[in-house]
Amino acid sequence: MKTKWKLPVILGCIVSMMLSGCSSVSRETDKSETSTETENTASAKETVRTGTWETAAQTPYGAYPELVTYTLGQMSGANNSNLPDGDTYEDNAYTRYLRKMLNIQNKNVYMEREDRYDEFVNILVKDQTLPDVLVVSDRETLKELVDNDLVADLSEVYENCTSKRIKEMFESYGSDLLDSVRFNGKLMAIPETVTDHGPRLMWLRKDWIEELGLEEPKTLEDAFDIVEAFTENRMGTEDGEDPIGFVCDTDLVGSTSSSYSVDSVFDKFHASPQRWINQNGEIVYGSLTEETKNALSYLHELYERGVLDQNFALRAQNNLRDLVVNGNCGAFFGLWWTPNNPLMDVYETDPEADWQPYYLQEADWQNVYDTFRDNKYVVVRKDYEHPEIVMKIISVLFDYTRYGAQDADEVNAYFALNVDPTARPLVINIDYNEATFQITKDIQSVMSGMRKETDLSAIEKSYYDAAEKFIQGRSETAEDWAAYESRLAAVGRLIEGNYRTTAKRYLDDSDGEIPKSLQQLEKDSFIQIIMGVQPVDYFDEFVKEWYEQGGEELTEQLRKSNPGE
Repeated sequence: MKTKWKLPVILGCIVSMMLSGCSSVSRETDKSETSTETENTASAKETVRTGTWETAAQTPYGAYPELVTYTLGQMSGANNSNLPDGDTYEDNAYTRYLRKMLNIQNKNVYMEREDRYDEFVNILVKDQTLPDVLVVSDRETLKELVDNDLVADLSEVYENCTSKRIKEMFESYGSDLLDSVRFNGKLMAIPETVTDHGPRLMWLRKDWIEELGLEEPKTLEDAFDIVEAFTENRMGTEDGEDPIGFVCDTDLVGSTSSSYSVDSVFDKFHASPQRWINQNGEIVYGSLTEETKNALSYLHELYERGVLDQNFALRAQNNLRDLVVNGNCGAFFGLWWTPNNPLMDVYETDPEADWQPYYLQEADWQNVYDTFRDNKYVVVRKDYEHPEIVMKIISVLFDYTRYGAQDADEVNAYFALNVDPTARPLVINIDYNEATFQITKDIQSVMSGMRKETDLSAIEKSYYDAAEKFIQGRSETAEDWAAYESRLAAVGRLIEGNYRTTAKRYLDDSDGEIPKSLQQLEKDSFIQIIMGVQPVDYFDEFVKEWYEQGGEELTEQLRKSNPGE
C-alpha cells in the first residue's frame, strides 16, 4: 500500500486552514448548527413520528398510520447501482429506513437504465401513464407535463412537509432555483440542487512521473509536458502498441457529472463553448467566440505533439474508461469524485498505479450564464392522494438521516461504499450550494484537532471514518481509498488552490435549446480543426454556417426572452 504521500497532503490542507484564520465553521455549518438548535425546540408539527393521516400529511417526519405504497418510475444504474449484495431498488438501506420512519414503500412500476431514461419518460408523457412519483431530467418535459395538466401543484406540500434545513438548502441557491419550477405562481416540481463540483482536475500517474524523474506540474503547460514525456517513453504500452496521450471525449465539454472533457483547456483561454455568455453586454453563444477559436488552435498543437490521444475521435465513452482502468494512459481531466469512478476499479486491480489530482487552472465564469439543463425534477401525478410524500422523502433522506437520526448508520454508510444515487427512490440530490467543499473542510478541521469528531454530520462522519481507516493503514479497501482520495486529496487540492464558487447568473433558455443539427455541426467542425483536417481559420466558416442554419434566429429569441441581460 502506498502511504508516503498521504499525511503530507492532509498536513498541507491543515496548514492552509490555519493560515486562513483557522475558520473551521463556514456559512453552511453555521446554518446546520442553527437549524439543529431550532429543530431541537421545534413544535410537534415538524418532529412528530407517528399520528393520524392528517398529521402525516402536514409534517415532514410524521409516519402514516398504515403502510402507503407508491408507484415509482426509477432510473437504474450500472452494476445494480453498486448496491451491496442482496439489496434491490425496492429493498435497500434507503427504502428500509423510509419504511421504518414514514411507513412508506416504493413499488417500481417503470425501470430503465440511465442512458435510456429520457426516452422512457417521453413515452410515459405521450401515453399519459405516469406513476405516482417520477423524476424527469429536462425542463422541456416538465413544461409538457404542466401544459397537459398531468402533475400536481406542490406549493402547499412544500410549505407544510419540508424541514427547515431543506428549505435553507434551497435558499442557499437564491430564489431562481425554485422559481424555475413555478408556473403561474404554482410550484409544479421539486428541483434537484446541482451542487458545485468545482473545476476539473488533471489526473496524472504520479508513479510514472517518479519513474521518469520528472517534477510534479505547477501549471497546465507543465502537465502537458509530462504527458508528452509519457508518450515519448511509451508508458503503458506493450510491444507494437502506440502510446496514448491524455484521453479526451469527443464532446470536448463535460456536463456536471462527466469526465474526460477538456474544459480546463478552454478555461485557460477564457472560452466557454456550449454555454451562453454575456459578451460586451449582449447574449452570445460561447462556442462562436475568438477565445474558443484560440483554445481550438491550442488543442490542435497538443494533437500535433502527440499529447492529445491521436485516436480520440474514434473512442466511445466506455473505451475511454477502459484505457484508464487497463493502464494504457496516464492522464485525463476529471472532477473531484473521479476516484469513485473509474479509479476505484484501477485500485482494485493495480494499487501501485498512483493516480493523483492536480488543480492547474482556475475557472473564470464571471460572464457565463447558468441554466437549469443539468437539473432533475421530481413530479407527482395529478390527483395522487399523497403528494406530500416527495417532500417527506427529501426531508428524511437529505436532512434527518444526515443531521438528526441516531439510527441511520446503514443509510450513511452507502456514501463511503460508493453506492450510486440511482439506488435512492428519488434520483436527485439536495444539499447546500457549497456542500462539496464544506464536507471536506469539516473533516479537515477534525483531523487537525480544531473540532471534535462529534461535530460532524452523519454523512461527514461516514467519509471521515473511511478516510481515517485508510490513512492509519487499517483498511486497504477500494471504497476507503476512494473516500480518502476524493474527499481529502482531490477536494483538498481545490481548497488549497482557493477555489471559490462564483455567483450564478441564470438564463431563461426554456425555448432556446440548440437543435441537434447545430450541435452536430459544432462537434464535427471542432474535431476537424483539432485533428488538422481543417485549418484553424475554418472556425470562421463554421461560425457563419451556425448562424445561417438557425443560430441567428435562436440567439435573437434568447435575447428577447432575457431583455435585462
